[in-house]
Amino acid sequence: SVMVFGQWLTDSLDGSLGKFRKQGLVKWGFYMDHLLDFLFAGSIVIAYSFLVDAKWLEFLFLLLLLVTCATMAVSFLSFAATNQFQIAYYGIGPTEIRIGYILLNTFVVFVGTEIFSWGVPVVLALNVVAFTVLAVQTSTNLWKLDYEINVDGQPRP
Repeated sequence: SVMVFGQWLTDSLDGSLGKFRKQGLVKWGFYMDHLLDFLFAGSIVIAYSFLVDAKWLEFLFLLLLLVTCATMAVSFLSFAATNQFQIAYYGIGPTEIRIGYILLNTFVVFVGTEIFSWGVPVVLALNVVAFTVLAVQTSTNLWKLDYEINVDGQPRP
């Protein structure tokens, strides 16, 4: 939890410090910030998988990692297509996820990993549903944007 908090703090301060010093590396900072967030999120899921003995739970953690990566990919692909970046969906963003990690870590320390046997399938199912809805919504919005413009770049009548 201390490491999660430390990552949260440094992630929050790095861009602000660059702006304050007027030395912000905007494109590099955006890239590195999100690359490191991606690696951090993946490492948390992988670390939790080391706490279980059951192979089926390890497999579910692997699927959770896949869905996490796919959801982040939707966000970045949408940004590439629209030049509008959105980091939080359904009221859940990096801050809420980090708070969840801290609460889960605290729970595991005091109660144990038994929560994973029912919690991981529930979290995985919720993430699959959220990813599917997000992917369909993004696809629909991009299709509408494309449909509004003719091949020659002019708006459709």
